[in-house]
Amino acid sequence: MFHVRLPESVRGLASLGFAGALALGLGPAGAGAVAGSLPQPVPTVGEYQFLSGSITPPTEANCFSVGRRCFTSASMQASYNLPALYGAAGKNEGQGVTIAIIDSFGNPNMASDLANFDSQMGLPHMCGEPGLACAAGMPTFQHVYWDGTTQVKAPPPNSHGTGLQTRNIWALETSLDVEWAHTIAPKANILNVTTNSAETLGVQGFPAMMNAEQFIVDHHEATVISQSFAAAEETFPSVQSLLNLRHAYISAAANGVTVLGSSGDGGSANSTKTPVKNPVTLPFPTVEWPASDPLVTGTGGTYLCTNPVTGLGVDSADPPVNCKSNPGVREIGWIDSGGGFSHVFSRPSYQNTLPAGSTAIGAMRGVPDVGYNASSRTGVLVYDTAPGDASSGLICPAGDPCSAGWYVVGGTSASSPQWAGLVAIADQIAGHGLGLINPALYALASGPNYGTYFYDVTTGNNQADPAITGYPATTGWDPVTGLGTPNAATLVPALAGH
Repeated sequence: MFHVRLPESVRGLASLGFAGALALGLGPAGAGAVAGSLPQPVPTVGEYQFLSGSITPPTEANCFSVGRRCFTSASMQASYNLPALYGAAGKNEGQGVTIAIIDSFGNPNMASDLANFDSQMGLPHMCGEPGLACAAGMPTFQHVYWDGTTQVKAPPPNSHGTGLQTRNIWALETSLDVEWAHTIAPKANILNVTTNSAETLGVQGFPAMMNAEQFIVDHHEATVISQSFAAAEETFPSVQSLLNLRHAYISAAANGVTVLGSSGDGGSANSTKTPVKNPVTLPFPTVEWPASDPLVTGTGGTYLCTNPVTGLGVDSADPPVNCKSNPGVREIGWIDSGGGFSHVFSRPSYQNTLPAGSTAIGAMRGVPDVGYNASSRTGVLVYDTAPGDASSGLICPAGDPCSAGWYVVGGTSASSPQWAGLVAIADQIAGHGLGLINPALYALASGPNYGTYFYDVTTGNNQADPAITGYPATTGWDPVTGLGTPNAATLVPALAGH
C-alpha cells in the first residue's frame, strides 16, 4: 500500500549512458535547443474513437463499421501467448507484485470504471473497486494524488489553450493504463499515482512526476513503473535540464525497479516545445524522452493483425486497410511509432550486440527497445466515464473524447502498461524486482533463440511526416518496433531467469 510521506530529496546524478552529452548539445550538428522552461509531459494517447455509451462493450461489427478492429482482454492475451504463461491454475499472473502507473490529473472515476471493465472482460476484480468486499489474495487498486486532489474538467468556454493538456485526455490515458496493465497481469497490484496539473511548467510537470517516481523507488512501493508520457529531447532547454530529471531512473536501476516508457506517437517527427499556438515540426528526425533514456525500456508500436475475437492466427480479411494490404503478415510497424536515435545519450553497451540483420545502431542510443500493438486501427477497448467535467456532467460539444463509455484507443500509451504487466509476471517468477531489463532483452534477442522469444516485425515504417526521414521495420532490431513484440510464454520466464 502507498504510505503518505513527504518526498525525499533527490539523489545525485550518475554518469551512465550519456558520456559527452553536454558537449554534444541537442539535435544533430548545428541544431540548438529550444530555449525556455521545461516542456510539459504529453500523454501518448495517439488515437481514439468513441464507440458506445453502453455499459457493455461494442461488438466487433461496431468496430469494423468505423474501419477498425478492437481487441478485448482475452483476444489480446491470446495474441501474445499469455494463456500458456498463466498456466491452467493461473499461477503466473503477477501475484504479489505492484505496478506503479504515473499520470497527470487522473480519472476520478477510475475505480468504478475499472470495476465495469473487469466485469465485462471477465478479469479478476480488485480490492479498491467500489462496493467490493476485499478478500485475502485479491489484487489491490489504489489511486494516490501526489500533490493534491484535482478534478477532471473540460477547458472553459472560449479557452485559448492548445488542448494538449486537457484533463479529459488524461482521464482516457489513465483508464487505458490501468485497465490494460491489469489485463496483462490480472493479479498484480496497481498503484496509480497522479500529479496535479502538468500545466505549470518546470514546477508540476516532469519534476513532479520524477519526484513521485523517486518516492516510489525510495519506499519500495512497486517494482515496475509505467510511463505513458513523453517529450522530444529537443524541447528541453538544455541537456543538463533533461539530465537533472533522471534521478529516479538511477535509483530504480540500483534498487531492482524496472522503468518503461512509451516511445511517442509522432513517428520520426516531433514538434517544438508545447504549449504553443502553432507548433513547428523539428526539421530532422528526433526521439522522445524518457523512452530515449538508457535506464528506461522504450516501447514502440505495431498494427496487430491477429483475429480480434480469438487473438489467434493472422486475419488479413477484416479492417483496417493496413492488415488487408499485407496478407499473411501478423504485425506491421505502426507509422506513428516513435523511434530513431538519441541526440543526448550515447549507445549503451547492451546495444553493442544485435540480432542478425538488424538496423545498425551507431554512436547514439537507438529507440525503442521493444514493440507492442499500438495503433487504434487495431486498438484496445477502454472504458472511461470521466471525459469532460466529471463533477457536473458533460459540458463538451458532442464528439471525442467528451462522451462517457467505450473507446477504441491507440498510441504507444498502450504498449508501456502492457509491457509493465509482462515485467510484473517476470518479477513474480523471479521472486524479486528485475531492475533494468534492457541488457537481458538484448542478450536474449542476440542469442540462438531470438525467434522463440520475439515476434520479429519486418514490415512498415515510421515516416509519419513526409518531410522528415523515417525508418523501416527490418529483421531484428529496428527504430520502429525495437527487438520486436513478445512471445510471452517463452520470453517472460527467460527474462525472469536471466
